[in-house]
Formats: sequence, structure tokens, C-alpha cells
Amino acid sequence: MQIQLIRNATLRVTYANRKFVTDPFLATKHTLRSFTDISPNPLVDLPCTPEEVVEGIEMAVVSHLHPDHFDQIAQELLPKSLSLFCQPGDETALTKKGFQSVVAVEQSTQWQGITLTRTPAQHGTGTWIERMGKVSGFVFQAEDEPTVYWIGDSIWYEPVKQVIADFQPDIIITHSSGAKFGDSDPIVMDAEQTIAVCQAAPQATVIAIHMESLDHGTVSRADLRAAADAQGIKPEQLLIPADGEHLNL
Repeated sequence: MQIQLIRNATLRVTYANRKFVTDPFLATKHTLRSFTDISPNPLVDLPCTPEEVVEGIEMAVVSHLHPDHFDQIAQELLPKSLSLFCQPGDETALTKKGFQSVVAVEQSTQWQGITLTRTPAQHGTGTWIERMGKVSGFVFQAEDEPTVYWIGDSIWYEPVKQVIADFQPDIIITHSSGAKFGDSDPIVMDAEQTIAVCQAAPQATVIAIHMESLDHGTVSRADLRAAADAQGIKPEQLLIPADGEHLNL
């Protein structure tokens, strides 16, 4: 399989000879509001044109509808007939945007030889759980392909640990920016939590994304690499791709 990190949580994936995209966020640099009054978002441009991000894709998976995971440009560029998978509760909004093939994944579903299983996720702690709303992760499985667990916008908590135990994924994708609002705890994984994933799944290759794209992030790629090195996590176990980078797995 191949994964290309576009930016933030947007991936172009080739899996079981099918091409799809996750959480398409295609806005131009500094065209959206700041989350922290530090800088307009996104902090960086795409590594290619928005049209190139969606060129040739056969389906999309949207973990939730926050604007940094499915934005206006993506809504306009994605073909309205595209197979679009989401969490229950988001299908109404997506259908209202004109998408004709929306599937809300309750537990698992099949598409072109790929099994998609929706997994629990928690977008923060305390009162932030309700404020941030419902989010999901997904596990991808197919014959002769690695099992991939895309954790999504989640902190490290018991249900994520349980998914790892149940599925024994070969590849785990984390959102590792340590994003925070004011004095909140991280609403996605920070360096310490990403390292906990690596330690819980020593058999897996962990790919850390959703970094250096938004102004509420607190963990850089260099920060994460240094923290992982200090804990003895080898570079081949924890991959931290740059925007635009291709990974062959």
C-alpha cells in the first residue's frame, strides 16, 4: 500500500488497488480564522494543487465535520457521486451538500474488497469532549494488505488501547499535534501519548500526522522525534512524514 500525507489529516491512500482520500482539507494558507489568535489557518499551503489531491480517487472517508477535516473547497471539488463514508449523524449534512453516495458506518461495511470498521475516539477530556463533539476513527482491512488503524482526532484512552488489542494493526495513524485551546488539556495526542501508542503496539508501524498545520498545535515534528528518541522508539517504528511525502508500506 501507499500513503501520501497531504497536510493535517488529509491522506491519499492506495490500498487493495483502490485510491481514496481521508479528511480532505484543501484551504489555501492563511485563508481561515485562527483558533488561538496566533495566526490565520492553515499555517502552510498544500504541497500540490487541490485538484491533484482528489485526482483519480474512488472514495473518501470523513472522520468528522470539523472544518480542518472537510472544508468548503473539498466539498466543491469532490465529485457528488463519489462514495463517501462517515460516522452516523454526519450523513444528513453531507447529503444536504449534494453528495449522493453517503454511507454512515455504524460498525463495519464493505467497499470494493475493503472492510471499513468505525472505531471510538475522544476529542479531548472533561468538558471539551462535549464541546468538540462526536468523532471517529476507522480500521481498514483487505486481503493481502496490512491492517491499518487510523485513530483520528482522539487522545490516548482505554477504547483506543482496546482497538489495538482487538485488531493487532500493522499500521497505526495518529493525530499528534497536541492541539489545545487555552488552558485545555490536549484534544488530540501529544508526544507522550503518541509514544504510548508505540509502546502498546511494538509490532506496528506508527505514522504521526496532523502536525504543523494549525495554530493550536503544540507539538512539532522535531519535538515528537526528540521525545521518541529519548524513550527508545526507533525511527523505523515511528514515521513522521513531511507534507507531500510518500510512504510505501
